[in-house]
Amino acid sequence: MNKVYIDTLGCPKNFNDSETAKGILESHNFVIVNQPDDADFIIVNTCGFINDAKKESIGRIFEMADYKEGAEARKLIVSGCLSERYADDLYAEMPEVDAFIGVNEYDDLPQILTELENSSERRIERHGCDLDVLEKKVRKYDSNPYSATLKIAEGCNNHCAYCVIPSIRGKYRSKREEDIIAEAAELAARGCRELILIAQDVTYYGMDIYGELKLPELLKKLCKVDGIRWIRLMYCYEDRITDELIEVMADEEKICNYIDIPIQHASDRILKSMNRRSTAESIDTTLRKLRAAIPDIHIRTTLIVGFPGETDEDYETLVRFVEKEKFARLGVFAYSQEENTPAGEMENQIDESIKQERLDGIMRRQLDISLEYNKAAIGTLAEVIVDSTDEDGSCIGRTRFDAPEIDDSVIFKPKKAHIPGDIVNVRITDAFDYDLIGEEI
Repeated sequence: MNKVYIDTLGCPKNFNDSETAKGILESHNFVIVNQPDDADFIIVNTCGFINDAKKESIGRIFEMADYKEGAEARKLIVSGCLSERYADDLYAEMPEVDAFIGVNEYDDLPQILTELENSSERRIERHGCDLDVLEKKVRKYDSNPYSATLKIAEGCNNHCAYCVIPSIRGKYRSKREEDIIAEAAELAARGCRELILIAQDVTYYGMDIYGELKLPELLKKLCKVDGIRWIRLMYCYEDRITDELIEVMADEEKICNYIDIPIQHASDRILKSMNRRSTAESIDTTLRKLRAAIPDIHIRTTLIVGFPGETDEDYETLVRFVEKEKFARLGVFAYSQEENTPAGEMENQIDESIKQERLDGIMRRQLDISLEYNKAAIGTLAEVIVDSTDEDGSCIGRTRFDAPEIDDSVIFKPKKAHIPGDIVNVRITDAFDYDLIGEEI
């Protein structure tokens, strides 16, 4: 049987795609391996969203190409957003790669790999997607998928001025509600305790196939799935956070008091230029509603600094916004000028040094805010999900207020041995900028 190694870069949606690719391949008698030098086929699932991600993806492709030396039969395939966006250019510049495939070709992977095995011809496979619904696919889960993403939709209809996602991923396509519930039940049966809902915009869920925003109803049904303890919402657009959604979040114990809202900016002028529907007033209203209904909610947001035409006054508006709102979790990106986007063609592009200066300025302020949140947690009892165990026997985990990989960690002294996925009570005893210290109770 042919062996396949998949190396994944980028966001949780990409990792979800790789799980789907592994599931499809295993169902066609391919074997998934954990090391590239054990593989007959190496697949690099790339990210191509911003310049830094492109550079990382290109570096990883060349790194994986080294494994072809002395193994002429080994094939290298590039998939994902970078391949969807730049396959023709990459094909010309990277003769080491045997095939470039897009983001909608995973169903065809078994056939593509079989044909590559018996041919020396390089190829590009990008067919796009004309489906109106995101179909449920077989996925290969980790042996202990205690925390797992569940993609409820694909594509995006928002067309923000800086973003290439609609041209890469296509139009918004919801997954059928019954398929989502079935997938959640499958995950729960395999030991999943934390379910992380993802899409380019989870709050738009259902509008395309049901004619209305169906996330609140979907959440109520997911909360009834036995075995799932935590449900986490990522990638929520502010203008679609309805009163009904807030009410469901407040009422359902399984839904974490945590929400990820990529606000991007606080200047009305910049928001309009970005082609965002939110305004400073609507953002303020939504945040107040969330905090009134769920007093301990931890709101994560991401911001963009250095958007074309951003003045010192616009930036100061953003700084004051960060200082006023005191987000529990916050990330900042320096604007990345992308071809084939409206923003990429705008005048008044900002110098890279100014972008970095502005990014650093907000992150310095956020450091103090994060420390303030963490110090306030000292002495409290927190429910913590275990992610790993350190060499000294301490456990590393997260609270309900922290998403994996991107948010804070809790390092605690356990009372007994634990495995990833155990949920334990921890008394917080100390705090740092982005970490909490505690001991199991």
